[in-house]
Amino acid sequence: MSDLELTVGPLMFLWSPERITDYYAQVAAAPEVSRVYLGEVVCGKRSPLTVESLLLAEEALTRAGKSVVWASQALPATPREARAVRELAEASTLLEVNDVAALACLPKGAAFVAGPMLNLYNESAVTALAARGCQRICANVELSLDAVAAIARACPQVEIELFAYGRLPLALSGRCYHARAHKAHKDGCLFVCETDPDGMTVRTVDGEPFLAVNGIQTMSHGVHLADADVERLVAAGVKALRISPHTGDVRAVLAAFGAFVRGEFDGAGLRAAVAATRPPGPLINGYLHGQAGMLSMETL
Repeated sequence: MSDLELTVGPLMFLWSPERITDYYAQVAAAPEVSRVYLGEVVCGKRSPLTVESLLLAEEALTRAGKSVVWASQALPATPREARAVRELAEASTLLEVNDVAALACLPKGAAFVAGPMLNLYNESAVTALAARGCQRICANVELSLDAVAAIARACPQVEIELFAYGRLPLALSGRCYHARAHKAHKDGCLFVCETDPDGMTVRTVDGEPFLAVNGIQTMSHGVHLADADVERLVAAGVKALRISPHTGDVRAVLAAFGAFVRGEFDGAGLRAAVAATRPPGPLINGYLHGQAGMLSMETL
């Protein structure tokens, strides 16, 4: 059995309160998960719709013995969103930072987690953040496992968390693609992103599924799976695997990862078990191999 920790990342989609409550109730009941990140990280307009459900989720997760870490919004664009980031930083004992602006809200030396949307690509950037108090990073999703290992070797004081399951968060924009697709302005979006609980498929001119849109966020169409064997992940310095919330059988996905870190599955076994849960897109892992992210390669 490995010492790999399983975590659940922040919800990136706009879900109904009922779906949020059900999802985190299942996470709370999952013995495999030790840490859960909560918070609206994509669109500040959504926060009033989800905050009550997320606070209730925090209570349920804490009662279940999970460690809860709040995550700040990436790309805060309005004074209200900037104020929300500052208030979250002031209220949190440990914050996941997803935009560098949040660092200005933390006392120097205060511990924090660097989220995947902070775009840390190399050892120098991680070293600089470690001096500022960073104790863990969720590595940028475009990095290969070899690149992650190089960061781990250069920054042994920083824990490495790997984005292990879910549509990849690739980019954010000041514009809302979801609203434009529904012929609406961002300020009058009517929260149309709620109609696509795993994101809206974007197709090429030839009609092939290519990306997914989630409000202002661009994601991969495929569902990334870090299916390198456990021994390879541990050797690369990975301390934790992050599961990103999606619809479907969350208990089955968490159970598959639990069996994987206990050594009951190898990488191929994990892929077969996760594929059986019918994720919202094809399984991909190209970035892990240093290849195009949309590719699906043989297990490392």
